[in-house]
Amino acid sequence: MWNHLAIIKNIIIFAKSKTIYSFTKAMTYNTTKKRVVGVNISLYTTTYAIVDIRGNIIAQDQFPTLDHPNTNEFTSFLCSRLIEMMEANGGYDTIRSVGVGVLSGNFVKGCIEYSPSLPWKGEVPLASMMRDRLGMAVAVGNNAHVRALGEHTFGSAHGMSDFIVVTLGPGFGSCMFSNGHPNLGYEGFAGEIGHVCVNPNGRRCGCGGVGCLEAYCAEGGIIQTAQKLMNESDEPSLMRNCENLDPKLINDFCEQGDKLSIEVYRRTGEMLGLGLSLYASVINPEAIIFTGGISRAGHWLFDPAKKIFEENIFHNLRGKVKFLTSTLTDIERSVLGASALAWEVKEYSLFKE
Repeated sequence: MWNHLAIIKNIIIFAKSKTIYSFTKAMTYNTTKKRVVGVNISLYTTTYAIVDIRGNIIAQDQFPTLDHPNTNEFTSFLCSRLIEMMEANGGYDTIRSVGVGVLSGNFVKGCIEYSPSLPWKGEVPLASMMRDRLGMAVAVGNNAHVRALGEHTFGSAHGMSDFIVVTLGPGFGSCMFSNGHPNLGYEGFAGEIGHVCVNPNGRRCGCGGVGCLEAYCAEGGIIQTAQKLMNESDEPSLMRNCENLDPKLINDFCEQGDKLSIEVYRRTGEMLGLGLSLYASVINPEAIIFTGGISRAGHWLFDPAKKIFEENIFHNLRGKVKFLTSTLTDIERSVLGASALAWEVKEYSLFKE
């Protein structure tokens, strides 16, 4: 009799425990936060969006970065805009964390470090400043790192474990993935191929160095090459009639058969191919994925780049590294990459019991 009572008692206890477990599991499931915020801070525009766990952009907005040259004012304004968007789209409690991609961002330290482009000088502890204002976890990364996350999660690098993402725009940024993870280095500065010297007697770079790859392949470097060619030659060119020459116009002139414009991109491509051959010989990537406005120059840039690349890369890698252009828009890549960064940071809330 006693054994039967003990068995019945154990069954009741087990049933209760299963009910409590199921209830707790349901509560945990229902309170799991399935949205994050992705922020991209560029020189001209700060874009931010709410992104769900599937990569759908729920809401998005932006404002001019340079409207707020003071660090504290910028951070406070950004956080107030984020909170407004959260409350208007499901509530603050639905957001898990925030990821931020920014020029000169350092994921290891959560800071903007000595940016040569942004108005905020020195070391800016952006992650902790935003965390204090928002009361939730914030991760800050270099915009090249964030774009690479976007490509890996949603873009051309999906399914790849070893690749390089290169951004060609006002600057020259890159991030490398190794064994499926970004390689950021000990201090968080890995991947700065734009500041590797490709010409010891070359141009002065904005970083203070001489002959850097960025001084030839970023926006300012391309304009400098165009001006140098026009000064050295009397050859007619559509570029001579432009007050505000930029890489897009030079590309347009290439399409119209302008020989001097084509030469600008040929020289730029050769420098690009040389620099990337050094990079790829060390990294051994499956592919190099190009992003940024200058990547739209297409074959005018990449044909000479690929030729020099193949001539100079380690011989066992010749013909094995793909050159790909991103299929994501700049906004998609940056915001989705920042959202991927947000999912990686450990969840934190100032308001948890």
